[in-house]
Amino acid sequence: MGNGIAHVFAQYGYDVLLVDIKKEYLDRALATIRGNLERQAKKGVIASEKIPEILGRIKPTTDLGETADRELIVEAIYEDRSAKNDLLEKIDRICPPQTIIASNTSSLPITALAAATGRPDRVIGMHFMNPVPMMKLVEIIRGLATSDETCRVVKEICLKLEKTPVEVNDYPGFIANRLLMPMINEAAYCLMEGVASAENIDMVMKLGMNHPMGPLTLADFIGLDVCVAILEVLHEGFLDPKYRVCPLLRKMVQAGYLGRKSGRGFYVYTK
Repeated sequence: MGNGIAHVFAQYGYDVLLVDIKKEYLDRALATIRGNLERQAKKGVIASEKIPEILGRIKPTTDLGETADRELIVEAIYEDRSAKNDLLEKIDRICPPQTIIASNTSSLPITALAAATGRPDRVIGMHFMNPVPMMKLVEIIRGLATSDETCRVVKEICLKLEKTPVEVNDYPGFIANRLLMPMINEAAYCLMEGVASAENIDMVMKLGMNHPMGPLTLADFIGLDVCVAILEVLHEGFLDPKYRVCPLLRKMVQAGYLGRKSGRGFYVYTK
């Protein structure tokens, strides 16, 4: 997600500081961005001569301190509340009071993340969809203290990125994952109970509901560990048994079957 967000901001003219904890992660991110830009050029989305210019706007660094002059920070680390809180506390100390801090969290409460900073009025959710360069939607999540001005500025930025900002309030899972994850979870239950094969479950949703990909394929794309983490946030937030993680889904994560990124999930992936 981080490389996709950096890609889009740079494509639309912003100077981007791409921060990660290891140089090898940054090298991998830049290689991915280059590959995605080349695919865009082949499809005629951008001119090929623009690629060096776009890449030139992205500066990679492992030094979080370099963010001190940034007007907007978009945090996109893994879905762990304590890790995000720690990072937001550091950013809050480094950046000037006017800097807006946005989180790309897909389910964690913005109000709780904002409370880790001294600027809760300037903390907001900016949930991009994956893959970021292709997907138009950005969920804009207002925490309890998020100001109207912060929301206005972030919406305007989304429009400059040619994205569609949709404002939602701060409830577990927001809109996208509150609707999507129960479907994925129920598809896992259908597979566990032997209702149909993974292929046929996905086929029903693709042909019957006109979904571009089936729920189990999509779960593999997202990462089964991420799906479990989001379902746990929903279950904890609402205390409703309908969000209980399917035992098969949990067992697959325990086995290391995380989807495309691990080479195996509901399907097997080979290079």
